[in-house]
Parts: sequence; C-alpha cells; structure tokens
Amino acid sequence: MKFEKWQALGNDYVIIEAAALPWELTPERIRRLCEPHFGIGSDGILLLSPHPEPRYVAELRIFNPDGSEAELSGNGAREAVLYLRASGWTEDDTFTILTKAGDVTPTITGPNEASMAIGRASTTSPDYPAGPEDGTGTLESAGREWSFRHVNVGNPQCVIEAGDELESLDLGAIGPGIEGNTELFPNRTNVSFIRVDGSTVRARIFERGVGETLASGTGASGAAVAAFLGGAPSPITVELDGGTLTVEITDDLDLTLIGTAARVYSGELDAALVSALSESG
Repeated sequence: MKFEKWQALGNDYVIIEAAALPWELTPERIRRLCEPHFGIGSDGILLLSPHPEPRYVAELRIFNPDGSEAELSGNGAREAVLYLRASGWTEDDTFTILTKAGDVTPTITGPNEASMAIGRASTTSPDYPAGPEDGTGTLESAGREWSFRHVNVGNPQCVIEAGDELESLDLGAIGPGIEGNTELFPNRTNVSFIRVDGSTVRARIFERGVGETLASGTGASGAAVAAFLGGAPSPITVELDGGTLTVEITDDLDLTLIGTAARVYSGELDAALVSALSESG
C-alpha cells in the first residue's frame, strides 16, 4: 500500500488514495497507521477518491489519529489539494474538492502554497445548540471558569482570549475538559487559546482527537474570526507554534485561508504490516 506523508506548519498527515487501500479504513487501522512507534506516525489520514460529479476533482475524507472522522482541516485540505496537483489529478490552478463540511475551492499560488476558500463561518450551529447568536458563553475546566466564543468553520471551534497568560497555560490539563464538554458541545470541539494584537493573533490549539498541536488551519480560522468580531482588521495573521497562516475575512464571515504545505516523503507499507492490519479488522 503506497502513501505519502505531508506537513503544513508541522501539522502532518498521511495521504492515501482510496484505490490503493487493500481493506476498509476502520478506526482501529487508522489508529495503528497514525501511531508513531508501530505505524507511520501522523496527526491523521487524508483519504482521496474520485467523485462522480465532474465539478469535483476529488472527495476528501479526514481522519483523526484516534480513529474519528473530522469535517474539515485547513492544513490537511491544503496538503491534499497540493498533493492532487503534484500527482496529476488536475492541471488547473483553481478547482474544487468535496469535504464532509462542503465544498473547498483552492487556488494554487506557488509550488508549495495555496489560497483556499473554505466557506462561511458562523457563531451559531448545532455544535453549540444552546448558545446565543453571538456564540459567547462560559464554562469550567481545570478548576477555572473560562469565557469563550463558539465559531463554526466547517467544524466547531471554541475560542478563548487568554491575554498575557497564553504561553504559560497547560493545555494538556485545560483542553480535555473543554473539548469533551458534550453538554455544551455535543460533537466535541476544537479549542483555540489566543492573544490579539491588532491584526496579529497568537494562538495555541487543542484539537479534537489529537490534543495540543503545532498548527491547525480551522483552529487558526476560528481564532481569526473571533478576533475579527472583536474588532481586529482583516486580513489577520495567525501565529501558531508551527508557523504562520493568513486568514482573509469578509463582513459576511466568508473565509480564505492562505498557507504552505510540502511533501515529507513517499512510502509503502511493509507486506507484513498490511497483512496484520487486514487481520485486525
């Protein structure tokens, strides 16, 4: 089974074409492939397959390392579209792929760079069913109360303004109590802790099914929207542990995410591992 590994700001994914799979991609197999010691090691899997409608170059499914499926990943989608171009799925600079969150339309702007229209953000969604129209609320985690704003950018984001505390926060202690608060967020939620300085946002991200991560495109987008609603001008530069993303936001909260991605290596699973995974079900 052939695959490629790509990274975007340190957010690394294994990319697999569906035609290469010798078995169904079950949660157990996903966890094994993403495991760093006994598998390939990654933040998730990007599964690409052709779509019967010609307006789509491909359909993209995104899986977290715990085996769950994500609606969207900004970094993952950017890796996928650059892979599609590099692998000859299309020669167009601008095209559309289908994700669980809907259409994503990228424009290739360089050998390792893409600008992606990822849809319209909203502060109301079924992911925060009891929330007010502005998405604000409070919750408790790690013995503290936190004020937040919910933003849906194809998947749920919980954005917390942390100010000067940002760098000292223990996300491993705080994040699980927020991510897994299914009373507020029935589908769980990603969490962005931010500090805003004009049109620059410093963000640290705790992702569903991943934990603290170097970078998250949708996390950066949610952070940028929260800052924009607080008065920050667009475009907004989001500084993550793994690097920088640019988010352009219209008054209607339509989002364009601009960043880079690159292939790390191409590989092929050993036949013995393919066989073991076949038996694991």
